[in-house]
Amino acid sequence: MWMNTMSLKALNTEFTRFVFVGIINTLSYYSIYLVLHNAFSLPYLLAHIVGFLISLNISFFLNCYVTYRIKPTVKKYLYFPLTQVVNMSVSTALIFVFVEFLHLNSNIAPFAAVLFTVPITFVVSGRILKDPAHSKYAKRR
Repeated sequence: MWMNTMSLKALNTEFTRFVFVGIINTLSYYSIYLVLHNAFSLPYLLAHIVGFLISLNISFFLNCYVTYRIKPTVKKYLYFPLTQVVNMSVSTALIFVFVEFLHLNSNIAPFAAVLFTVPITFVVSGRILKDPAHSKYAKRR
């Protein structure tokens, strides 16, 4: 029993919660992407951008409540898209390269791109969403 409790506590880190939220967010993004791309015949890049913008809102609230356990505010909501600028540009470029140059199926390319963007997004979102006074970086000063 003690070992199971310790194992669960060890898994309950910000990064683990971030990955969990990321899985949920990726599934919501990917579902939206597939519906727009396949059912509504939107071009893959347009479907990617629309799906990304919708899932950005889902991501904000899940990251506030689940990952970082902070209260969402209007200020954080307005700054949160900055966390996604790198994510959006890198993922869009990767999807384009995967589809156009590597001839990866356009239904699979977004999933492949996510594997590259997760660590970058974790670092950037933590810095934007968490108060500097409560961040590990600020405590070291």
